[in-house]
This record gives sequence, structure tokens and C-alpha cells, in this order.
Amino acid sequence: MWGRNMSRIGKQPVVIPTGVKIQVQGNTVKVEGSKGKLEQAFHPNMKIEFDEKSKAIKVTRPDDERLNRALHGLTRALLQNMVVGVTTGYEKRLKIEGVGYQAVKSGKAIVLKVGYANDIALTPPDGVTADLTDPTTIVVKGADKQKVGQFAAELRAARKPEPYKGKGVRYEKEVVRRKEGKSFASGG
Repeated sequence: MWGRNMSRIGKQPVVIPTGVKIQVQGNTVKVEGSKGKLEQAFHPNMKIEFDEKSKAIKVTRPDDERLNRALHGLTRALLQNMVVGVTTGYEKRLKIEGVGYQAVKSGKAIVLKVGYANDIALTPPDGVTADLTDPTTIVVKGADKQKVGQFAAELRAARKPEPYKGKGVRYEKEVVRRKEGKSFASGG
């Protein structure tokens, strides 16, 4: 069931918006837009073609083998992410909860003050920026969806939200499951 749906995704062409430059050389695709440049090499089984007339990339697979069906949908999804990345970019927002917990920007790095003896400084990878809208909100942006997600995850991992008071670094819309603390009810 699942494999069939993926191939349906794979069959759809990736439409290239105006102002995006594209280069397909064998299995390497370069995409350039207002938000940056991305380049990725794809699995040799996948045939990637750019159609100048329809301004779209088509991905075709050699046969219906399980691996090729999976790669088909994946390749198309990754290409779509690249196009969205260089045109609109990706963004993840994180919130810091807890008394005295905050972040400061130092050069490119984000320095987290989250209740440890030492502050934690994390520098985003190339092509990713991290900014503070206020001392408890971090905005991670970039053209590469995977890098943005990875860096946001590293920031969150520095102090995961704890289940009692919810203190720590969380994604903006993340719901942290809360636990009840021990209650000292005197029962017989």
C-alpha cells in the first residue's frame, strides 16, 4: 500500500518557479534561487530530466522493484525540498522555558544559558542562520531543510523539556507531556 502512494508522488513533476536556476548533470542536481544554492547527488538508478518548455523536473525509474519505487518518491521529495529551500527557505522556531533560562547571540553562535554550570555555545552549519527575536525565542533559517532541522534538533537536545515544569528548549508548537509530581497525601 505504502509503496504505491510514494510512486504517485514520484510521478508528479517538480515545477521550477521563475528566478530559479537549475542544472542537471547526470545524477547531480544544482538548484539556485534567492535564498541560496543547493547541490545534491542522487541514486544512479533514478533518471532526472529537466524540461525547459514546461519548466519542470521529471524523475523516472527503470522498473517497479521495491528499491526503485522507494527511491522514486524520495528523489522527487528531495528535489521539491531543494526548490522550496532556495525560493522560500525553511524555518524552525524554538522557545526556551524556565526561570533565568535564555539565549544570547555571540557572532554566529547561539549561547544557551539553561541551568548548567557552563553555557552551551552552538554554531549553525554553513547555509543556516540562527537569530533571536527575544532572549527566549530562537529562529533557525536556511535553504537546506535537513540542515535546518538538524541544527534545531541540536539546540533542543542541549536541554530537552523536562516533564514536571516543562523547563528546557522546545519547538515553538511542541506540546510537552506533563507529569504530576509526587503528592504526599496521607492515606491509611
